[in-house]
Amino acid sequence: MRLSKVLEALGGSLKKYIDEADPELTGIQMDSRKVNPGDLFVAISGFQIDGHRFIQEAIDKGAAAVIGENELELNVPYIQVFDSRLALGRAASAFYHHPSRRHTVIGITGTNGKTTVSYILKHILEHAGRSCSLLGTVSYIINNEVYKPSNTTPDALQIQELMAKSNDEFVVLEVSSHALKQYRIEGLELDYGLFTNLAHDHLDYHPTIEDYFEAKTLMYNYMKPDGSAIVSRLSEWGDMLADILKAKEIPVYSMGSDGNYDLNIEDIRLNGETRFEVQMGGVVYPLTFPSPGQHNVYNAAMAFLTAIKIGISPEVITDALKTFPGVPGRFEMISHPEGATFIVDYAHTEDALEYCLHAAQEHDAVKIKHIFGFRGERDKTKREHMVKTSAAMSDEFILTFDDLNGVSEVDMENELKELNERFGMNKGSVITDRTLAIQYAWENANMGEWILITGKGPEEYQSLYELPASSDKDTLLYLQKQHGKEKIIG
Repeated sequence: MRLSKVLEALGGSLKKYIDEADPELTGIQMDSRKVNPGDLFVAISGFQIDGHRFIQEAIDKGAAAVIGENELELNVPYIQVFDSRLALGRAASAFYHHPSRRHTVIGITGTNGKTTVSYILKHILEHAGRSCSLLGTVSYIINNEVYKPSNTTPDALQIQELMAKSNDEFVVLEVSSHALKQYRIEGLELDYGLFTNLAHDHLDYHPTIEDYFEAKTLMYNYMKPDGSAIVSRLSEWGDMLADILKAKEIPVYSMGSDGNYDLNIEDIRLNGETRFEVQMGGVVYPLTFPSPGQHNVYNAAMAFLTAIKIGISPEVITDALKTFPGVPGRFEMISHPEGATFIVDYAHTEDALEYCLHAAQEHDAVKIKHIFGFRGERDKTKREHMVKTSAAMSDEFILTFDDLNGVSEVDMENELKELNERFGMNKGSVITDRTLAIQYAWENANMGEWILITGKGPEEYQSLYELPASSDKDTLLYLQKQHGKEKIIG
């Protein structure tokens, strides 16, 4: 592709380009180490490293042109832009011939539920005989190949590369607030924009909850001309968003309960199997869903409404929901030899913890125990509320390490002890080694108890712990195996 085509795509992000050269571009890179002869190099002003420092290295490796924000004179064509991140998305979309136009693209934003809704939708679509790629927290799945994710939402260059690689009819994409603020979906065009909910999270990155909400609304700037929004109005944030979108003349389909919505959720029954009804246009559809908890009723209902709008028949959707296999690290159950139930979940907000603990209550757990921690250098304002929630809804809890992210073990241990003393209601304890915390719960588990391990879900540990395990699930499987050995020895 010629550089002139990229320049056309930059639009208002272009600040200055006076060179008349129009080289043929062979690729786009934002990492100077990956530059090959003929590539366009985009210098990003990162949070830790400034890509402008590596422009000469990119040129030495054969970069045919450079995009950046600084005033520079180079011996290759240089395009100065107002924001390199925004320019990267537009340039990558143009280079890969706007691949989102070849797919039906479903973007999902919200604090909780993005991953589960995306997996439910993928399952429904494939059950209906349609092909679907998925880009999200747990994995990237393209043409049935699974890739390990770098972020909840890939960077703008990677998104366009993956979209171009996909031969699937649909692409379902989790869209985080960080991605929206950092223009990672710039250059994408969405057919459907889903909003699940908004809860207290990421206030280390966003100065206020209002700023966090505003970031979520940015996703709807990327709708195709005939695109539409699917909005959960189970909270005031959903109501606010629906009003904003209607003012922008974006079609909105809403779900809720006890109101005038496109989909109404009714008659929720959560003992044992999850059963509920949805009512659309005067027709009632009884649904069965394998995953426990009221939050999963909301997730399944949103997927149902979206699939209906896509054109999947209610009968196919109903049948697909019955066979949903679940999501790795999302309310994933591991059996205990004494009849206890261990749950691994990614929940890391007050609302998400409440959903998980409430699900245990709904299933008549004899006792609820909870293991969780906090990530260093992340939103500290939610920690007090999370401890209060666990103390109120569980019988016992253990505070332990999550990713420390540069915070010293001593400082994190002191904070855990302080939180426990102030808000633990005499129910909590601190075991800093995460694997030993899980082992303690395992060795003291009894029939009918539910033990929830939250915060990391399927993610691998960043720290080294006592037991030879790489994740929460891996720790439980190790303990299961050790129990088997003990039985053989005995």
